[in-house]
Amino acid sequence: MIFEHTSTRRIEFSETDMAGLVHFSNFFRYMETAERDFFEAAGVDLINTKPGEVVGWPRARAECKFSAPLRFGETIDIHLAVKSMKDRSIDYQFRIFRRNADGTRTQAGKGHMTTILTELTTSGDLRSIELTQQVRSNICEAPRSTLARPQSV
Repeated sequence: MIFEHTSTRRIEFSETDMAGLVHFSNFFRYMETAERDFFEAAGVDLINTKPGEVVGWPRARAECKFSAPLRFGETIDIHLAVKSMKDRSIDYQFRIFRRNADGTRTQAGKGHMTTILTELTTSGDLRSIELTQQVRSNICEAPRSTLARPQSV
């Protein structure tokens, strides 16, 4: 069972504004990238689109606090930790770090996101469902020590 994952990527030109700074909305994309990679590492499907079984994870809450700018070409680490798991939802904690030339990292943002496991009903409505056995067998809550790690490494 896993409870954390770190994704690494470079900042693309298309993610920046005229000053070369990452637009704030991309921080949410980075969190979703880490979520996708986390599910892949856990061996769990993020979205199931089998006919008659459309299942996904809509967001019930998403927030991000920005603490340092990110620029085109920089390499970032997006750390995800499972803050809590409930009957139908998972709450994630995210930390986004810029890798510095000297090998240190600077925290550029931190966020939280709550996702709810849902299915698309035949009437077209979304309905929350219990976390599957596969999710419960492969994913667990992070220890408090993981959630309270220092802000920069």
